[in-house]
Amino acid sequence: MGRKLLWASLVLAPVSFAADLLHAGDVALFVLAAAALVPLAWLIGEATEHAAEHTGPGIGGFLNASFGNAPELIIALLAVADGLPDVVRGSLTGSVVSNILLVLGVALFAAGEGRLDRSSLLPQLGLVVAAVLVFLVPSVPGFHGDPNRHSLAVAGIPVSLVLLALYVGVTAANLRRHRRLHAASGEVPTGWSLPAALGTLAVATAATALISEILVHSLDAFAKAAGLSQFFVSAVIVAIVGNAAEHGGAIVIARRGNVRLATEIAVSSSAQVALLVTPAVALLSFAVTPALPLAFRPVELVAMGAAALFVGFVIHDGEARRWEGVLLIAVYAAVVAGFWVAGDR
Repeated sequence: MGRKLLWASLVLAPVSFAADLLHAGDVALFVLAAAALVPLAWLIGEATEHAAEHTGPGIGGFLNASFGNAPELIIALLAVADGLPDVVRGSLTGSVVSNILLVLGVALFAAGEGRLDRSSLLPQLGLVVAAVLVFLVPSVPGFHGDPNRHSLAVAGIPVSLVLLALYVGVTAANLRRHRRLHAASGEVPTGWSLPAALGTLAVATAATALISEILVHSLDAFAKAAGLSQFFVSAVIVAIVGNAAEHGGAIVIARRGNVRLATEIAVSSSAQVALLVTPAVALLSFAVTPALPLAFRPVELVAMGAAALFVGFVIHDGEARRWEGVLLIAVYAAVVAGFWVAGDR
């Protein structure tokens, strides 16, 4: 029954497009677009699980993160073009934090007991901490004066290049390791073919990107109507909805007992946002203007760095436990409360 309902609710995507063409109210568009992303997230999770049968959990998690973060990149660039730099930084911060606290927490709770691939997860959490330290270069000068001044955007160019190089180097080594492990496992795929899984991922991601555009353009009106700060909406609501693919996929997969794939999705997505999506947005923003400085606020830097360190401490023994999932969800709730108090810059 649940699967039939999810298949049926995919109709929300064309309904959202039609409502946008008919110029429905911004608040209605925001709610409709957010709802439409949920079944798309489920479909991406379904396709990822079938692709992982051919590639192994490590590469499957990377595929999910890559396809799932495409809308995040598009949302960020659209917000830059709309002159919403604080929304961009807030959504990027929220994406990093929600993936490694909320998504990982729900996945651990849903899966219960299991073994984790700590040799893969811990280095990726270390990448997030390294990214936060590198973000200090443009962020500290932004604590005083205009954080969106062009000089800080220029200062972010070498920072972005360093992060991209670090991500490519570590991820390439990690993927080679996962490929060897999967080849040695001798597992035989029983679900969709790899081309079918990848094709479904591509189509669902394209639809997610289009829905995400509707979401961004209606964000400001929704924030005002709901009486929420733009930072809170971007760091919590947009971050969760923009990463619905990873969120939904990890939870669906965890409920089926595949805790290794679910945790790979959550952590690899967080690392990819910090070291690939964020610097890519900063560099590409020079084409859409105004260029985006990577001048994060202290609350954003602390949230990302502390979340990665805390999760690393929780999973360092390589064992998944249900109570650890509850703990991570509780910590995420505390972070959300902090975002509420912080308000706009």
